[in-house]
Amino acid sequence: MSVAKVTEITSSSKKSFDDAIKKGIERASKTVQNIESAWVADQSVRVKDGEVTGYDVRLKLTFVLK
Repeated sequence: MSVAKVTEITSSSKKSFDDAIKKGIERASKTVQNIESAWVADQSVRVKDGEVTGYDVRLKLTFVLK
């Protein structure tokens, strides 16, 4: 039997939502082992002077405990 845990992280990028997701998972993988899945719980953009300046995502990561 395996037991999994869900943790929430936020990540951002100046390029795209996709890039923010990839960066978040890559960074989390440095300290959290056995990540099995991730889902985007929320996304938003930052705007300055009518231009999009950043992309933010809130991710829920599922990982299996040892």
